[in-house]
Amino acid sequence: MNIEAVELRRVAIPLVSPFRTSFSTQTRRDVLLVRVLTDQAEGWAECVALADPVYSSEYTDAAHRVIADHLLPRLFAATRVNADLVAPLLKPVRGHRMAKAAVETAVLDAQLKASGVSLSNHLGATATHVDSGVSVSIYDEIPALLDAVESYLLAGYRRIKLKIEPGWDVEPVAAVRERFGSQICLQVDANSAYTRSDARHLATLDEFGLLMIEQPLDEEDVAGHAELARIVRTPICLDESIVSAQAAYEAIRADACAIINIKPGRVGGYLEARRVHDLCAAAGIPVWAGGMLETGIGRSANVALAGLPNFTLPSDISASDRYFRQDLTEPITMTADGRIEIPKGPGIGVAPLPDVLKELTISTEVLKP
Repeated sequence: MNIEAVELRRVAIPLVSPFRTSFSTQTRRDVLLVRVLTDQAEGWAECVALADPVYSSEYTDAAHRVIADHLLPRLFAATRVNADLVAPLLKPVRGHRMAKAAVETAVLDAQLKASGVSLSNHLGATATHVDSGVSVSIYDEIPALLDAVESYLLAGYRRIKLKIEPGWDVEPVAAVRERFGSQICLQVDANSAYTRSDARHLATLDEFGLLMIEQPLDEEDVAGHAELARIVRTPICLDESIVSAQAAYEAIRADACAIINIKPGRVGGYLEARRVHDLCAAAGIPVWAGGMLETGIGRSANVALAGLPNFTLPSDISASDRYFRQDLTEPITMTADGRIEIPKGPGIGVAPLPDVLKELTISTEVLKP
């Protein structure tokens, strides 16, 4: 395809309620959208970087500038482009995987729309629906947490994930188990809030029959996770540590994890995410799709990825109304039994609603070769 222009659009979309983790509290999403216009079709993508560099070193303002100043000039220099060429073209720029993922995904969406192929088919998905899990914020009090969990279970979510941090871990997990029993699928996510010295404390969570403990230690401490896995019986899942298929290979080889969370933005795009999936499948490591509070643009693409065969655990792909009163696209909905249908349309299968997009847009920058 020939790229005629790229639009970088900033959108502010409020959350239905504050979302608190061990590293931040979010009340809205500052979203960077990438729209690629080619001679054959247009493609959309969402950069998952947060407003501040607290989940990773990437953040929205920086992603905007690196795309405009460093990634797009390399893309524009190519005579013709397809999605498989994007990563090699952008490789000279170190890091910035979330920014690169947004550019690659927008090109891929345009390419697949031009050929009439869905993203799920292109990636090799075998499922028609994915099991939906929900991520539950840190609360100030246990009763508020229990009310939230009850509402999500009544809505049909198949897995509950509790965000935890030092001082908010054993007590909330115990309260949820006592209130809702051992039959619910329950896991916790620390977002790197603990250190190796907390190993014995984290082992006290073993009695609650959790599906996993996600990313308890710093993202660079793969060796520490391997040590922790020898002390804690609950399976260790890595999230922030997995930035590529190579990183996944090293973590698996070190016995640092039994499960891996795949976030396409974190690993550099859906093509690399598929490579992580295939590597894990070959190693017998189950995977699930993580989330970054995406709008329908990013969420629909995540649903497509989660249809691959080794996504055997419920994913962090909730319905749109979990986070937004009005999504940028037609809402992603969940069935009463906690499943989300994989989009069948070409590309990511959705597009922004023009009136909503206009209302929520903060700024627009158009760049051309």
